[in-house]
Amino acid sequence: MPDDVSQNTLLPGQLLARGVGRHLLSHDFVSVEELVPASGLRVDVMALGPKGEVWIIECKSCRADFQADHKWQGYLEWCDRFFWAVDNDFPTEMLPDDTGLILADGYDAEIVRMGPEIKLAAPRRKVMVQKFARHAAIRAQAARDPGYSPERMF
Repeated sequence: MPDDVSQNTLLPGQLLARGVGRHLLSHDFVSVEELVPASGLRVDVMALGPKGEVWIIECKSCRADFQADHKWQGYLEWCDRFFWAVDNDFPTEMLPDDTGLILADGYDAEIVRMGPEIKLAAPRRKVMVQKFARHAAIRAQAARDPGYSPERMF
């Protein structure tokens, strides 16, 4: 998203995701937002590293947003590392110590704590890389052709 997109047009979680995506590029990770790894799950940010690493980042804009999330543990089996992304005002002591932590705003972020690495099995990694590629391609198509709808193809 360009900087000229007003912060007033983005929701707080979207601002966090933008800052996270920008920061991940400095680590040679590319990312997509709102990816569905499995039915009933939708991750805020999935990042793909230069060696095929899969990271999932959940953006939480406030205490209530975190407390309402009852699905996050279901994301762990779909990534090598899991992170929370929050702003500087978030009460980080609420977040589990055995997860990663990223402090973010709409412009950048900082990895404060690396999540533990639990490597995906090769077949699961292949599935996630394919989901990432398809998701990114659909988003790119939609950016090139705003009238495009992937549902019309199926």
